Amino acid sequence: MSKISLEYNGGLRNNLTHEASKTNILTDAPKDNNGKGESFSPTDLVASALAACMVTIIGIQEESLSFGITKMSAEVEKIMESNPRRIAEVKIELNIDTNSQLSELQMKNIYAIAKNCPVALSLKKELKQSVKINFTH
Repeated sequence: MSKISLEYNGGLRNNLTHEASKTNILTDAPKDNNGKGESFSPTDLVASALAACMVTIIGIQEESLSFGITKMSAEVEKIMESNPRRIAEVKIELNIDTNSQLSELQMKNIYAIAKNCPVALSLKKELKQSVKINFTH
C-alpha cells in the first residue's frame, strides 16, 4: 500500500508528498488549460507513470529471465483530446541496450511485459497506448 498526500497551493498547483520517502512532486496546470506549465501536469504524470511502470516491470523480469539488459531509457509523448479534455494517446519509445543480440521470442516477451504492466492494465481501453521498442547491443 502506498500513501500520498496532496496540498493545493493555489494558482492551479499542487504539492504531492510520498509519505514513506517524503519525496515531493509539484504539479502545475498546463498553459493550454489556464496554468503556467512550469512543472508536470497531472496528465503528464499519468503518461510518465506508464513509461516508468513499463521500464520497472521489464527490469523486474530481467532479474529472472536474464535478457542481458544493460541500459533502458524512454521518450514519452502525451496527446490530449479536447472534448472531453482527456489523454487520447500516450506514445512511448523505449530504448533497450543489451550485452548480446536478443532472439525474436525474447523481444516479443519484453514487448508483452511492457504492455502488461500494472499502469497499462489500469488505464481505460479507450486510451491508445502506442509502444515502440528499439533494441541495441
